[in-house]
Amino acid sequence: MATEEGRKHPNYMAVWAGLAILTAVEVGIVYLGFSRNVIVMVLLALAVWKALLVAMYFMHLKFEPKAVSIVAASPLLPAAILIIFILFENFG
Repeated sequence: MATEEGRKHPNYMAVWAGLAILTAVEVGIVYLGFSRNVIVMVLLALAVWKALLVAMYFMHLKFEPKAVSIVAASPLLPAAILIIFILFENFG
């Protein structure tokens, strides 16, 4: 199905399936017996991946101009810095 600009809509069911698979991996990773630090880092990486999928497809940032994506991504650097400091405080 094409939009007024001639672009096709993304396959939302495929994105949803990807999010469901990533959620299952997140649940499963806890039971694999890794150390707490490894589990936290893997879960954070998977959460970022899922957040990017949601932002790109369900919030339609993939189809917006680059300036809008930059504005939407601007809080990521301060958030990453805070996460790193919190991790070093708890695990250091």
